[in-house]
Order: sequence, then structure tokens, then C-alpha cells
Amino acid sequence: MPSPFWALHAARRPLLRGRVRIAAALRQFFAARDFVEVDTAALVLSPGNETHLHAFATELVALAATRTRLYLRTSPEFACKKLLAAGERRIVEFARVFRNRERGALHHPEFTMVEWYRAEEPYEILMDDCATVLALAAEAAGTKQFSFRERAIDPFAEPERLTVAHAFARYAGFDLLKVLPPEPAAAFAAGRATVLYEYPAIQSPLARPTVSDPRLAERFELYACGVELANGFGELTDPTEQRKRLEEQMAEKERIYGERYPIDEDFLAALAVMPQACGIALGFDRLVMLATGAAHIDEVMWTPIPTT
Repeated sequence: MPSPFWALHAARRPLLRGRVRIAAALRQFFAARDFVEVDTAALVLSPGNETHLHAFATELVALAATRTRLYLRTSPEFACKKLLAAGERRIVEFARVFRNRERGALHHPEFTMVEWYRAEEPYEILMDDCATVLALAAEAAGTKQFSFRERAIDPFAEPERLTVAHAFARYAGFDLLKVLPPEPAAAFAAGRATVLYEYPAIQSPLARPTVSDPRLAERFELYACGVELANGFGELTDPTEQRKRLEEQMAEKERIYGERYPIDEDFLAALAVMPQACGIALGFDRLVMLATGAAHIDEVMWTPIPTT
């Protein structure tokens, strides 16, 4: 039987204190740049519509005994975009999110996602944000390097920016662009973080296509020590195209897993009036892990769910 969390708390406490300092540093970063910190609902009608994300389901029972299926969100993304449509311009949320079928050294069923959005700004600015966030986390944790499983990087070094196609060519000797359809439908640099950008559009259902090649999307991911830390987009704002993509994701989910989630109609309606924007989701617990040298995500959580 696993040890209860209180028996392990003393060993975790220095890591958790680092978590507190990192959260404070990030909040100061966003406040200094006129971001509004929002707090959106965790219970939603649609938890998200990505094929391989699995939600926790629950039920709302009204006073009249009517019942409505609800879910714990896998991301605050839909809610945040509704706020952009309502007039907010820079927002950030330290969101508790929930994903089923996920447990391991880097995965926990409940975790913290830091999501932030910038209206009328290019998505490349999020890459600059990421570089700053890495340095701030290191400063707050009092470390000069991030480490995980014998890999280490300098969090103060500017992350390498590499297209996904170039990464395939460099490390696999494979021309990715030759195998992509004509219409839209790893290894890492040593010593510093890596930004992989311009993902295939067919793997980016919530991102807008690049201007230069519609087969590619304005999407990037941030990696450090071989760990995915963040996923950013130039946001798709075409509600017709977005509906098509989400329905395709749900059809595939039903084919593979035998289930599907509702489409959020309010979200699609919001896209029709939402400004051009960019947004990013960063795994806060993973960031704390790398900054404090923790080996397991449970070590940087105040009360992790016990393993069975």
C-alpha cells in the first residue's frame, strides 16, 4: 500500500515552496504586462474535442430532478476564447484541469495549466513569453539549470527555434513536406530549450494555417530536457472550419474509443466575433518539476491523488 501523502510531505516541502515562488513570479510577469487573471468554470457542457483527450463526466441534478451531463474541463481554452469575443484583450488563467486515462511521472489526472491569450498580436510573441517564463522560473527556484532524467538545459539561454519539417530532416533524414496532403485537412538541441513550430495543419485542429503554406499551422510546442512544456497557436477564428475540424476529431474519437463529446455551440458562435489572437497552454507542474529537479509530478503537488 502506498505511503500516505503526509508521510512524504517533509521531503516534498522544499519543492512545494519552489512551486509557490514560481507561481508568484509568473503572476507578477503577467500583471506587469496588463494581463487580467481570469477564473473560468471547471464544470462544462463540452470538455474539449480533441481525439485523444479523455474527460471526467459527472451529472448536474436540478431542483426539479432534471439531469444534465457535465464534464470537468480538459482545458479552459473554450471559455477563454469566449472572453476574448466579449472584449478582453490579454488574459491569463492558472487553471485546474482534468484528464482521464493519464497517470505517470509527467501525468496526473488533475493538474494546473497556465493559459494566456493575446488579442491582435502575432503568435511568435508567445515564443518570447516562453523564454522569459523559463528564466523567471529558474530565478524563483534559485537554480541555474533545469534537469530531468539525466538531461539538463540552461533556462536562461534563448530557446532554439526549429520548424517541425527541419527537425524531421535533421534528426530523421525525412522530408515531412513531401508526405503532407496538398490541402490542409524527436530529438532536441543540447543545452537549451527548443521551440518546434509550423506543425502540420492536420495535427492542429484549433490553429489557423500559415500564410505561406496552408498545409502547415501556426502552432508551436516548447520542449525542455525532452519534456513538452507548452503548446501555442495562432488561433483559428473561422467557425465553419472549426466546426468541421471538431466534428472530424469526434468522429475519430468514436471510432477509436467508442465515445464522443458535445460540440460547444457558444464557443463556435464566439469565434464569429472573436478578434485575431494567439494563445498558449503551459503545464505548470512540469515547469516546477524541471526547475526544482523533481523526478515525479506527484512531488510538486500539495495533495496528489494516491496511486492504487
